[in-house]
Amino acid sequence: MSEGTDPRPLVVVGVDGSRDADAALHHAVAEARRRHGRVLAVAACDVPPWSAVDVESLPTDPEAVRHGAEVRARRHVEELLATAGDVPVTVVGRLGRPTRVLVDEARDAALLVVGHRGRGAFRSAALGSVGLGCLLHARCPVTVVRPPARADAGGTTPARAEVAR
Repeated sequence: MSEGTDPRPLVVVGVDGSRDADAALHHAVAEARRRHGRVLAVAACDVPPWSAVDVESLPTDPEAVRHGAEVRARRHVEELLATAGDVPVTVVGRLGRPTRVLVDEARDAALLVVGHRGRGAFRSAALGSVGLGCLLHARCPVTVVRPPARADAGGTTPARAEVAR
């Protein structure tokens, strides 16, 4: 983790561009603001084994994959957080399985925030595999955030969060 010298509480959040991850990002910023802390938004990219992909369509350099994920995540986060203001947000891309990457990045964090469901192949009401893995393996508290339900007549519905400590 490159954020080790800043004494402010660290809130780590997984970002993948999904609606659930966007809700998690907003929740992480609100938590960091409440704690007078900072946010580390992590885009984890797992390069599939060569045998599972069409090798010609995959960049041959894993660093290119990581860099591309980081650039896309940074653009997306900047777009979403135009009003983050007083909360410092750092965006990084990391190679590896998302659960392991997030748990590693959050090893000294005050909080790890993940979306209820990500971009995985199996969408359902059940908790996603990354969220479950983080709940089981993170050394810090983990908050799993669902995206807001459809807006009510007033136009707002807050995201619901489940917290495990």
